Amino acid sequence: MKIIIVGCGKVGSTLAEQLSKEGNDIVIIDPNYERVQNLSNEFDIMGIVGSGSSHSVQQEAGIEDANLLIAVTASDELNLLCCLIAKKAGNCQTIARVRSPEYNEEVRFIQEELGLAMVINPELAASMEIARLLRFPSAIKVETFAKGRIELLQFRIPENSVLHNMPVSGIPSTLKCDVLVCAVTRDGKVIIPDGNFVLQAADIVSIVASPKTASQFFKRSKIQTNQVKDTMIIGGSTTSYYLAKQLLAMGIRVKIIEQNRDRCEHLSDILPEASIICGDGTDQDLLSEENVESMDSFVALTNLDEENILLSLYISDRCPKMKTITKINRITFTNIIDKLNLDTIINPKEVTAEYIVRYVRAMRNSIGSNVETLYRLVNNQLEALEFNIRENAPMLNTPLEQLKLKKNLLIASIIRNRKLITPRGQDMLMLGDKVIVVTTNTGLDDISDILAE
Repeated sequence: MKIIIVGCGKVGSTLAEQLSKEGNDIVIIDPNYERVQNLSNEFDIMGIVGSGSSHSVQQEAGIEDANLLIAVTASDELNLLCCLIAKKAGNCQTIARVRSPEYNEEVRFIQEELGLAMVINPELAASMEIARLLRFPSAIKVETFAKGRIELLQFRIPENSVLHNMPVSGIPSTLKCDVLVCAVTRDGKVIIPDGNFVLQAADIVSIVASPKTASQFFKRSKIQTNQVKDTMIIGGSTTSYYLAKQLLAMGIRVKIIEQNRDRCEHLSDILPEASIICGDGTDQDLLSEENVESMDSFVALTNLDEENILLSLYISDRCPKMKTITKINRITFTNIIDKLNLDTIINPKEVTAEYIVRYVRAMRNSIGSNVETLYRLVNNQLEALEFNIRENAPMLNTPLEQLKLKKNLLIASIIRNRKLITPRGQDMLMLGDKVIVVTTNTGLDDISDILAE
C-alpha cells in the first residue's frame, strides 16, 4: 500500500519504521529538513520537506495514488486540515491524531463529517490500556482476539510461585487448566518454548486462553486476578484525567497528586468524585502522608520519564506486591529500562502507533492480506496475529504435526464455530477457522506465510 505520513515526531517516526518494514510504500512530510533527511536515509523511504496541509506538497507526495494519509503532527487542527485536503485531492483513507479533550466529546461528529477513517487520541488510548491492566493487575499486557473470546496475557512469574521450575508441558496436568504458553521473555530475549522448556521466577510469560480458562489458571497458580480497589496517580495530565474518569466509572477509588494549583482546581471541578492533592508527587513524606502503602496500585504519569521511573522503583521497593504502571515517552533507552525490573510500562506513542498499524493491517486485509488482528509485544520482538482460513489455504485438512512451520513460530489457538481449540499435533486447520499465530518473525500477511519454504 502507498501511505503518506504527515509529521515526523515520535509517532510518525515509529509508524514510518514499522510500516516500511512491512513492505508498504511510505512517503513522509515534515517542515523540518533534518528530520526528513534522517528518516529517509534510515528507512530508505521518500521524504518531502514542507507543510502537509499544502495541496501542492500533497500532490508532490502522490496523494492521487495513495491508499492512506496519516496526519500525526503536534497540532490537532493541522492534522484535521491535512486529512480534509487529502480527501479532496485524492481518493484515500485518512487518519488524524486528535489529542485535545475539547474535541473528545465531538470525535464521532468530526470523524463522520470529515470522512475520516480513524481518529486516534494518544492520551485516551494510553489511559484505556492502563485501565484494562488495573482491571487485571497481575498482567503486564492483555490483548483480545476473536471478538474477546480469546485473550493473550503477559505476566511476570513471582518469586516462590508454583510455576517456578515447572516445565511448560506440566501446566495442564498440575493446574488442571488448558492454557498454552506461547512465548517467554528471559533476560530481554524472546523464546518460543516447547513442552520441555522450564519456567523460572522473573520470566515474563505470554499465555493464550479463553477468559474463563485464564481466570482459572491465575487462581490455581495463586496469582492475583481481581481488579484493584484504589489507585494513586502522580501527575494531573490529560492522560490522568481520562484514566481517572474510566477508573471511577469502574468503581475504583482515585487519588491524584499534582503540583500545579490551577490544574488541581480544574481537576476538582471535572472529577468531583476523585481526591485531588496539591503537592509534589516525588516527595516521600507526602506519599507517606497520603498512605501510599495502603493503595492497591500506583500510576506514574508525570511529564518526566526519569521521575516516573524513580517513583515506580521506589514504590516497588517499598510495596513489592503493589501494581505499578510507569509512563515513558522516550523509546531510545528501552534496553536499559527493561533491566530495571519495572512492573508495567506504557508508552502513549507506541500505543498510538500500534492502533494505527492494526488499522493498516485491516486495510491490507481488504486488498489481499488475511490478517484479521495484529498485536506487537516485547518491544516489537514478538507478533501475535489472527488469520482467517480460506479455501485456497495450502495447509487445509493436514494434521499440524505434518506441517513444516517456520522457526520461532507457534500456532497458539484455533477458533472453530465459536469454540476454542488448544492445538495438538493431530488437530487440523479447516475452512472458516480463525487461527492465532505467535512468532518472532515479522511481516506475515497470509496464513501461507507460516510455512517454511
